[in-house]
Formats: sequence, C-alpha cells, structure tokens
Amino acid sequence: MTNTNIQLTSLISEDNKLTLALKNIDIPQPSADEVVIRIEAAPLNPSDLAVLFSVADMSSAIQAGTEQSPVITADVPAKFMPAVKARVGKAIPVGNEGAGTVVAAGSSPAAQALMGKTVAVIGGGTYRQYLCANVQSCLALKQGTTAKEGASSFVNPLTALAMVETMRAEGHKAIIHAAAASNLGQMLNRICIADGVDLINIVRKAEQETLLRDMGAKYVVNSSSDSFLADLTAAIIETGATIAFDPIGGGKLTSDILNCMEVAASRDMKEHSVYGSDTFKQVYIYGALDRGPITLNRNFGFAWGVNGFLLFNALGKLGTKTVMAMRQRVADEITTTFASHYTHEVSLAEVLQLQSMAGYSKQATGEKYLITPQK
Repeated sequence: MTNTNIQLTSLISEDNKLTLALKNIDIPQPSADEVVIRIEAAPLNPSDLAVLFSVADMSSAIQAGTEQSPVITADVPAKFMPAVKARVGKAIPVGNEGAGTVVAAGSSPAAQALMGKTVAVIGGGTYRQYLCANVQSCLALKQGTTAKEGASSFVNPLTALAMVETMRAEGHKAIIHAAAASNLGQMLNRICIADGVDLINIVRKAEQETLLRDMGAKYVVNSSSDSFLADLTAAIIETGATIAFDPIGGGKLTSDILNCMEVAASRDMKEHSVYGSDTFKQVYIYGALDRGPITLNRNFGFAWGVNGFLLFNALGKLGTKTVMAMRQRVADEITTTFASHYTHEVSLAEVLQLQSMAGYSKQATGEKYLITPQK
C-alpha cells in the first residue's frame, strides 16, 4: 500500500460556487469490523451526478488547476442555495459504489475473512484510491471476478431486483419500465425473463427496440411512435401490468402510463363509474432525467398512486432475508444477469476535465463511464 490516497470531493460555498477537486487524504486504518479497499473501479451513475454537480449550472463550468490535479468551478443559481443549505461549506466525498481488493482488515473474523479478496462496496465516497468500509457494506465477489466486472454490484442490480420484489410484495403481476434500454433496464429484462415475469419495456428509439428484442424482450413499445398509447394499452391488457417504474420523472409519461392502465382495467367494468375502475395503479419515479414538472391528465380515476422509489427505502421494506438473497444472487450472476458494459474509462483526474464531463453528464442511453482511481 502506498502513502497516497486521492479523493474526489464536491463543495458548495457561501458565494454560490460549486468546486470539484481532488484532495489528498490519509490512508484509513480499519477498526474491528472494517476493511480497507484499494478501489480499482467505480461507475458513474446518475445518482452520483446528483451529488457531484448538485444544483449548479454546469454550463458555467470552468476548468483550472493542473493536468494531474484539475479543479472545476461552476455557478450555483441563488434561487437554489436554500435547497442545499445543509451542504454549504462541506467537501462531500463522491461515489456511491465501486470494487477493489481488500488490503487491510480489522480484527473481527468477518473482516479477516475478506483479506486479499476482491469485493464490491456501497456506502459513499468511492471515488478515491483507498476506502475504509464496514464489512456489512461489502459483497465478496466470486473467485475470478474482476473489480471492473463487480464495480456496479449494488445500485443497478439491487434496484432492478427491488423492482421485481416490490411488484411481488404489493400484489402486482407484471411491470412497466421506462427508459428500458438503459444498463439497469437491460438487467431488469434479463431478471424478468429468468423469473417468468412479464415486462413491458418503454423506449424512444427504433434501435433500442431492436436491442431489447434481440435480448429476448417480448413487450417493447416506442414512446416516439404515433401508435404508442395504443401499443402500450394492448401490452397492458395482455400482461395485466399495474405497476410501473419511471426514471424520467418530468413530462407526461407517468400520466400516459396511468391512463393506459385505466383503459385496460375499465374493460372489465360492468357499470360506468365517475370514479373510474377500482383497479389500483402504481407508478414509482426513481430518477430525474427530466427535471421539469410531472404533468398528470386525470383520466385514470381515483385508484392510483405516484411515489418516489429510493433503493435503500425499498430494501428496508423488503426485509433482511430477502435482501441477503438478492445480494447473493448478484454475486453469483454478476458476469451474466447483472453484467455492466462500459463505453468509457476515466481516471480521477479525467473526471474533472470539461471534455469528459460533457460526455458523462448527458446520461445517454448506451453510454456508461467507469472510473479507475488507481490510474
């Protein structure tokens, strides 16, 4: 182990400025139930960008510093400062998950059992070279699994599994998923095929339709098609889907989904009711690809719900036994069902270059960035 430990931080100051920088910090020392992980790979997820950029206007971003230690500054609009009051003046470590080799371990048997192993880790601050984490935050990967293969073992895999388990726990029998050609969407498609769960995939491009159908998806509808609403309704009638997960957030897609669910449900109504069908329809919003208002055109009766979907909240509802089984499934299938494919690899310094930022900030479907902190 070297004496160097570089960490990427995000700071909002009282003068309405965001500063992204690399900091030299101490190599951590593990307590009894902790391990020190040499982070070798960490993905850039949309949730990481929310911490990295916060509410700053990134069109105002300026790069300074040196090639090895760049610094990014950007303006934070004054109207957003009250919303981030709690983080003003604090250098926030960035990175929700990653993977690497355990190079030091505490005295407990659980910690010692991980010594020398490749593990995935979740919990924050993974955009650094060495991270100290509790053993409960680690997932031991199967022998032969690389850090790159295991870097995305938590956020996307557990979110996809939590969607299926939430469907079961709430009594639904099929799922609708938007932005379905994403890395997470492809995982969800593989899970549903393996588990015999009907999944309606919503995409917006013809090539995304082809991608998912080639992966075995049965139901794929294109939101840019003139027949989208009719196609979605037909798929809902065939599958009986009454739960949806939407990472887009803004716009009227949530409304469209609820209305199509209602059309499908009303086919079984024997008498008209001004209150609509009594079939409960649920849409969970788990992202903010569109930060505009959510528009609801109320033609879907009164038996419905729109809620946020956060991974840790969902896991808390599912219970320890279910979550542990989910984690083990991820470890067993990390190179198959839960495989992630990266189109770009960047060092910690390259994360803070305007050219790289222009790429990963687009959150484009089919593009995924991996950070390699040791380079």
